[in-house]
Formats: sequence, structure tokens, C-alpha cells
Amino acid sequence: MIRFSGHPSSILNYFIIFKFKIILFYILVHQIKKVVIYSYLTIKEMRKIAIVFVLGMILYGCGSTKALVAADKTPILVSIDLINVKEDKVMVSIDPGAFTADTVAFYIPKTVPGTYSIDDYGKYIEEFKAFDYDGKELVVSKADANTWNISNGKNLDKISYWVNDTYDSEGEQKEVVFSPAGTNIMAGNNFVLNLHGFVGYFDGLKEVPYTLNIAKPEALKATTSLKKKVIENGDKKMDAFSASRYFEVIDNPILYSKANNEIFQINDIEITLSVHSPNGVYTAASLKDRIEKMMGAQKAFLGNINGTEQYSILLYLSEMGESDANGFGALEHHTSTVVVLPEVMEKERLEQTMVDVVSHEFFHIVTPLNVHSKEVQYFDFNDPKMSQHLWMYEGTTEYFANLFQIQQGLIDDTEFYKRIIGKINNAKAYDDAMSFTIMSQNILKEPYKANYANVYEKGALINMVLDLQLREWSNGEKGVLWLMKELSKKYGEMTPFDDEELIDEIVAMTYPELSTFFDMYVIGDTPINYNDYLAKVGLNTAIVEQSTGYFLDLDNTPFIDVDPENDNAVFIRKGIELSSFFEKLGVQGGDIIKNINGTAINLEAMRPIIGQSFGWTSDTEVEMVIMRGEEEISLKGTAGTPMLKVEKIVPVEVATEAQAKLREAWMKG
Repeated sequence: MIRFSGHPSSILNYFIIFKFKIILFYILVHQIKKVVIYSYLTIKEMRKIAIVFVLGMILYGCGSTKALVAADKTPILVSIDLINVKEDKVMVSIDPGAFTADTVAFYIPKTVPGTYSIDDYGKYIEEFKAFDYDGKELVVSKADANTWNISNGKNLDKISYWVNDTYDSEGEQKEVVFSPAGTNIMAGNNFVLNLHGFVGYFDGLKEVPYTLNIAKPEALKATTSLKKKVIENGDKKMDAFSASRYFEVIDNPILYSKANNEIFQINDIEITLSVHSPNGVYTAASLKDRIEKMMGAQKAFLGNINGTEQYSILLYLSEMGESDANGFGALEHHTSTVVVLPEVMEKERLEQTMVDVVSHEFFHIVTPLNVHSKEVQYFDFNDPKMSQHLWMYEGTTEYFANLFQIQQGLIDDTEFYKRIIGKINNAKAYDDAMSFTIMSQNILKEPYKANYANVYEKGALINMVLDLQLREWSNGEKGVLWLMKELSKKYGEMTPFDDEELIDEIVAMTYPELSTFFDMYVIGDTPINYNDYLAKVGLNTAIVEQSTGYFLDLDNTPFIDVDPENDNAVFIRKGIELSSFFEKLGVQGGDIIKNINGTAINLEAMRPIIGQSFGWTSDTEVEMVIMRGEEEISLKGTAGTPMLKVEKIVPVEVATEAQAKLREAWMKG
């Protein structure tokens, strides 16, 4: 804020102050005009503007002036045009307050919370322009992929640029944006507005309020957790959204599509399910019951933890074309999630995937919404400092997404054990001796980046063994859910913790011995012997044989794959346990199948053979010709009964009373 006070002691000073007053008056009128044009105003707000105008006139006559419309005091006004789409791009204009700096920096995020990857959203910005108050272009230089420096910043009125979507580029680039964090522009049909891909921020102004005005096709409806108003701009209506700061903008994605919504209430939370299904295969109504049951179970599991009064599920079903989304999964936000899945999925599988994926994202209302570090609270979108607690942000969340299903009766014991052993085996694909805290802090660079997916495997297992240890010491009364409730009480949404102090705080509120646990398994690099912890609840792991399919395993996953770089050759997958059918026939991982029972094998020929195999008996003769390296080999034998050796979690033959009691507390809540 600039101030001039006192009386002029010379003619020179008088004219300097008079000139400043004229400039102030001009800017004041200009800003009032901008607010009227770009923002929706209540009568109360209009009165405030009138008061400001009068005060400006009084100051003009009193010899004292103030910069009432400085950029850090003025809401940033954003306009997004979804009607006049040009070459699959949309126009965005941003109108800030007045700047005092000679050079103004504008940023589009390099990365955003929850992705743990460098995505450089600035790559999708084109024709960036800056204008002064007379509508003339200012000089702009691009500092890097995500930063624009605007010269003569004191005269900066507004900026504009075109935004290209990320879905179109997924088939073109090696490093692609994860689809749930990406953007889609399909004129007149649908728009996936992950707003970090459309709206940026000025240096030093991330805490300034934002107003978003979006012109959209009449047939499309917005689904978002942002509060919406409809305003009129001439003969056109626009959607208007307000956010208290930049983080709230990018934390609230918007899906524009034809109306396909269902709204239901889970206790004190209003849930909106919105579905974009390009071929009309699915409706929100067809998926509502399973989602409603799942979220009701989640709320029962969480009890009195309340993170939000509103939650939006934005489901985008992809046709999987070259210009459509091909990265499937979800990205969490404080009060919503974006889910991207293939439209071709059959309903039961789609619903179960939604249960697993959405439950994970919804549990993020516990962490990082209510429990997070300063690195998360004050996230730097263009020079991020990562927290060391991915074991909690993602690991605890993934653990809860499985634990609640067994505790609330959505899955049985066998399925729960199957999921745990699956994570134990999946974790073996990563560096088991890598410190989780060091990995988290360095997750954006190698070799830690390559181990990121282990947060959903070993990260969940860390929480499982922590849960079992806490329950043993507390006679079943306290576990990880209890711990997260206590941390939520201590911190909450607006009070971040110091990254280095969280583990000490957990130890202080639980047991001193827990310090050794964290030192070894979370901070340290000691692999976990999961059997030591499973034994506390009367469980262990064992290798057992189970019957399986000839070409499909117990989960209907093929033992075979296709190599698109070798004329779609069909080969036996490497690095997996093969069934007795392949072992007795003499087939090895990596072998290319050239012929089965006289039929030359390619992708199309393989499908009917898999179908025929369901009718094979143990006496069926099978002849297979394979290529192993440069050698062609003929293999013959009977089909037999295919068996597969699998590692399973099984109860011990005789559990003690203490083990049985602890298992009941763990799995039944």
C-alpha cells in the first residue's frame, strides 16, 4: 500500500500529488468497471463499492491518497469460454488488481498435490498475451515451461491465453499427465476442468480470492463442490464460482457434461455422483446403489471424523481412443474426486473398481485433509517441497480402503487375506530396503520416483503392522483409526504439523516402544517380516496349490501376453508363477506361441482357443509349437488338471484366546 500524507510545501510537490490523485481516480473507476463486468454482486457488495468510490473522492479532496485496488487486495477475475472452442482449445482471460512491480510473474503449476509427478501444465498453454489499460500488448518473456514474465507490470490490466487439453496428447508423449489429473476439451460434449490446467497464479497472490466466470453450452451441466451462481452477461448466462484462494481453485475440479447426476445423503454429507458415459452405457442412477452402500459403510467406519459436508464424485468413462483418456484411476481432492475408467468394463467389475478406488480417495478426508504437514498446507506448485509422510497420506488411506470393507461386511475373510498377500507380493517388485521417509521427500526424482507405487503396497502394509502392534499393546482397543482420530483432534484442516515432529508426536501419544518401530521400518531400511505381525492374530502365510484355468489364472488374468513391437506375437509372460499345465508341457516364460493343435497363433486365433480350453479334460491331447530365442520347439502332452502354487494367508490350526480376540478386534472393529 502506498500512502501520501500532509500538505504540499512547494508547487512541484503539489503537482506530483495532484497527478497521483488523477491516476488513483482513473484506476479506481477502472476497477469498479471491472468488478461490475466480471463478478456477480449482491446489493450489499454494490454498497461497499459505492462507499469505496465516495472514500476515494473524499481522499481526492483531502490531500491524502491510498492504493485501494492493489493486486493483493483485489479478487482475481477469471473468465473461461467453453462456447467458442477453437481447434480443441479454450480461451482463458485473467484480470487481477493493480501491480506496483515493474515485472510481474505468472505461473501455471509444474505439479499439483496428490500426483507426485512433474507434469508441466504450462506445456498446454498457447498464445499467452498481456494487455495494459489501453488494450495494448505488453512485452512478455517465457522463463520456463510454466512461467511468464510480464514487463511494465505497473500498467498490466489483464492476460489471456489458449488452453489445449492433455487427453489429446496422451498417445503422443512419453511423459503424459495422469488422466484423473488431466484435462479434456470436447466442444459441445464434455469438458474435464482440472483447473490447475486452466488457471494460474501471479507471484505472491496465491492467497488472494478468485472469481471464475464460465461461459458454457446450454446443454451441459457443471458438477463440482464449488458453490455456483448463474449470472447474466448481456443475453448470455454464465456459471460463476468463488474461491477463497488459489489452492481452493485447483482443489475443486469441474465436470461439464450432459446431465447424468444422482444426489444422496450419508448422515451429514451430501454426495453427488456425476457420470460421463459417451455411449450411454452407464448412468449415475445405475451405479448409485453400490456407491451409496459403500460410502455409508465408510462413514460408519470413520465414526465422528467429519471432513466435509459435501462430496462430489466425477466419473469420466473413456472410449480409450487415441485422443481420449488412457490413464485409469482417480485423483483425490478435499471434497471431491475425479475417476477415469474404461467405458467397456462390465458392470460388476466397474462397481467393484469404483468401491476400491473411490473409497481410497474419500478416506483422504482424514489425511491429508485433517492431518498434514506444512509442505502440504503451503504447497509450492512450481518449486515443491515434498513431505516425508507418504506412508500416511497414501499408505494409511489405502489401508483404510481395504480394512473398512472387512469391518463393515462388504468382503469376507478370504478376500481380505487375498488382498493382504497381494500387497505383500506386489511390494517385492520394489526396493524393500528403501527408507519410506527419504523416498517421500525425494519422490519427484529417481531412484525414488520409480518406487512411488509402493506407497499403495508397502505403505498400506506399514499401516497394517502398525495397527496390529497398537492393538496388541492396547488389548485390542487402539489401532491406526484411533490414532488418526487423535491426530485429527490435535491438528485439523487448518493446523499443519512440522514434518520432522510427527513421528515423535505419535510416539508421545501412544507408546515409547513405537519409536523403535518407526526407526526400523519407516525411517530406516529394515524389511518387515509380515509373519511376525500376522502371528499376533493367529495367521501365517503358506504355499498351497489351487486349480486354475489353462490360459487364465485364479483372477482370470492371462498367463499370456501380446508383443505389439513383434507383429503382435503371443508369448508366455515372464516373472510369474506358471501353472502345472505349462510346466508339464515344458513351456517357459518368454516363449512365443506359434501353433496350438495345428492352428497358427495370433491374437485373433488365440481368443477361440482360450474358449475351447474351458471344455478340455485332463486327457485332452495338446501340441504346442513355440519359439525360444532362435529355436523352434514342438511340445506335446495331455492337458491334465492345471494347478497353480500360490501363497496365501491362512489361520493357524489352533489359535490362542489372545490371538482370536485380537483378530476379532482387528477385522471386525
